[in-house]
Amino acid sequence: MALAVVSNAFAGGLLTNTNQNAAFVRNFAQEGKIDITSIYANPAGGAFLSNGWHLSLNSQTAFQERNIETTFPLFQFNTENPNPTHRFEGKATAPFIPSFTLSYNRDKWSVSAHFAISGGGGKCEFDNGLGSFEAAYSGMLYQMSSTLLPAGVQFQGYTVNSFMKGKSYHFGLQVGGTYKFTDNVAGYVGIRGLYATSNYNGAVNPSVSTNVGTMPLNNYGIDLDCDQTGLGAAVILGVDWKINDKWNVSAKYEAPTRLNLKNKSEIIVVEDLVKEKAAGILSQFEDGKKVREDVPALLALGAQYSPIEQLRFTASYHQFFDKLSTKFLNKEELIDHNTHEFILGAEYDICKLITLSASWVTTRYGMSDEYMNDLSFNLSNHMVGCGVRINATKKFNIDLGYMCTFYENREVTTQTAAGPKTDLFSRKNHTFGVGLNFDF
Repeated sequence: MALAVVSNAFAGGLLTNTNQNAAFVRNFAQEGKIDITSIYANPAGGAFLSNGWHLSLNSQTAFQERNIETTFPLFQFNTENPNPTHRFEGKATAPFIPSFTLSYNRDKWSVSAHFAISGGGGKCEFDNGLGSFEAAYSGMLYQMSSTLLPAGVQFQGYTVNSFMKGKSYHFGLQVGGTYKFTDNVAGYVGIRGLYATSNYNGAVNPSVSTNVGTMPLNNYGIDLDCDQTGLGAAVILGVDWKINDKWNVSAKYEAPTRLNLKNKSEIIVVEDLVKEKAAGILSQFEDGKKVREDVPALLALGAQYSPIEQLRFTASYHQFFDKLSTKFLNKEELIDHNTHEFILGAEYDICKLITLSASWVTTRYGMSDEYMNDLSFNLSNHMVGCGVRINATKKFNIDLGYMCTFYENREVTTQTAAGPKTDLFSRKNHTFGVGLNFDF
């Protein structure tokens, strides 16, 4: 039954991807930088690149675990795991996350294009389903045992065979142009088109154990296969002020992306009682229905300070306007405050060939307990990144980066008729990136 909120597990809003290339992986604070790899973060800064063509080709590989420990009184009737606490593990993998940036500069003008997976970016599989699946069915089977079973047959426990798989990608293509109003100030106007595609597939098949054996309840299962697609666009504005050789500052605003996802679904629910109980939550996946899932607006500020030519300090601030982005069933109303990010970074040229970098970011989400569930949860975190740029020639360099996220575990308790259900949420994340950058 928890399938109803699956789309929030991967795409849009709180999961907007800002890691657009390998340069970000090795230094998160990209807004104050002037480089072909910073066009996404500081598009106006692209005006200060040298005349000619600039190209960056990138790939990232990400590994993530999303784990939930659910404690619920009725789990003790699970004959395969008679423990009130069950652990549900989800593995999300994205072996290839591509992106490219292209810019052409001539005097005061430049035009650029940037392609990346700006949301989603992978797939996640829960081979044993989720706690909300099992809790819903354990309660239903326990309450219905007297009517489900023939006379003289006693309820002794249950099993729930379930799985959940999902994948989601938001492909974003950004195009725009910059103009240098003075030798030190430039502005940018652009637009990003977004194509969202997702697939969610899951099933629940319950059985009850009795004094005369195990009884499959085929009619009480749920089987779902849903494809979602949608298109959206957002205007992007930026400004960069190259104060002097030591200081550079920038600002960028991305308007919200209105996104309606259209369903193409097959939902199999045989038993009328299950249909009745699941009607509200499965309505999000009705065939032909459009589900609103806007991407929030973003304000990004950045600065770079270079006390000496070989050393650069960078800092950035992000605010995602999550509370103003419309979502299915107005779920944005369950958000206490917008997402904030504070970022610091440093780069040092140890020689003409090698540049070392390191950075840190803290992300503070504002989701209430009501917003959180095992298919839609984000955790405030700290992230560190490091890497190297290899300046192979004057026209070609290579970015190599690694980042790791340290999530803050969160516990949420929900009161039910069978007693409190407690979920302990945790995540792990590792990402590697490589980028090839050319001037010609």
